[in-house]
Amino acid sequence: MQSHEPQPLIALINATPAAIGPATAAFAEHFPEAQLWNLLDDRLQEDAEPAGVTSALADRMRRLINHAVTEGAQGILLTCSLYGAVAQDFAPNASVPVLAPDEVAFARLIEQAPERVLVLANADGPLQDTVARFSQQAATTNTTIDVHGVVAVGAAAAARRGDLEALTASLVSAVHSSGVTPTAILLGQYSLSPASKALEQQTGILVHTGPASAAASLRTSILGGQP
Repeated sequence: MQSHEPQPLIALINATPAAIGPATAAFAEHFPEAQLWNLLDDRLQEDAEPAGVTSALADRMRRLINHAVTEGAQGILLTCSLYGAVAQDFAPNASVPVLAPDEVAFARLIEQAPERVLVLANADGPLQDTVARFSQQAATTNTTIDVHGVVAVGAAAAARRGDLEALTASLVSAVHSSGVTPTAILLGQYSLSPASKALEQQTGILVHTGPASAAASLRTSILGGQP
């Protein structure tokens, strides 16, 4: 009789339903052994838009992380870039791996040290947050990267509709209107990542996203070098 190894339970903590599909697709490709558990608080992003992530909102996210740990998650991934700092503050004392949505993508991009990075996001709050965190992480490694950012108008609505063609068009337009010639593009939100391959094809510029990097990293953390 064939035995089956238990599937590692991975909690995805989402601030918008639009992030669930891209994260699920990334795990299917890079960590197929995982059993995914989606926790959704669809007010987290909207509540953070007026003033950023307040201490009350950070506490709310920490309660969700603690809930996932208590209920047996073996790894946790936050899929909203605005709450990345909460994950990074929580992780050092956590009993399981807890990842910010884009910290692995940041690290890999910094290793490559492209001359000029353009960050794309669907709103100003997430854009400023991603630019600031990426720039800070690059600075801690003494890596000099020229970082720019631009909001992709219409991307949020296209992502909510699942309209890949409109999402791609919004991102391509943002690149062309940015006023810079990037050597790499960083998508600041999971909801934008379904258009990454089409964006690469239409711009000829390497595009970096968070979901695939995070899924692969969690697989290594939990399963080690298993094939």
